[in-house]
Amino acid sequence: QVQLVESGGGLVQAGGSLRLSCAASGSGFTINAMGWYRQAPGKQRELVATITRGDTINYAESVKGRFTISRDNAKNTISLQMSSLKPEDTAVYYCNARILIGTFWGQGTQVTVSS
Repeated sequence: QVQLVESGGGLVQAGGSLRLSCAASGSGFTINAMGWYRQAPGKQRELVATITRGDTINYAESVKGRFTISRDNAKNTISLQMSSLKPEDTAVYYCNARILIGTFWGQGTQVTVSS
């Protein structure tokens, strides 16, 4: 079992920055990949960015050049540095971790970007 706890959401004006963090805890597993997904009201959950244990990174086209994902394998944590935020980035952001036997989700953290 993997427990994920996100932090760092909040309210920011358009053009501003926020940093999200996610810490994974538990034992007896190796995390192969972690990432961030988001879900806006009335929309499906979508990928924001993922990073593998080997540091292969994937970004959604909508956040390329503005968001940066990073990972500390030793601490099982990831961060998402979000810059040049837009109102359309408003959503609940979820941390995700993939291990051999399954995928786990955090409880989500709200990011609101005002225009």
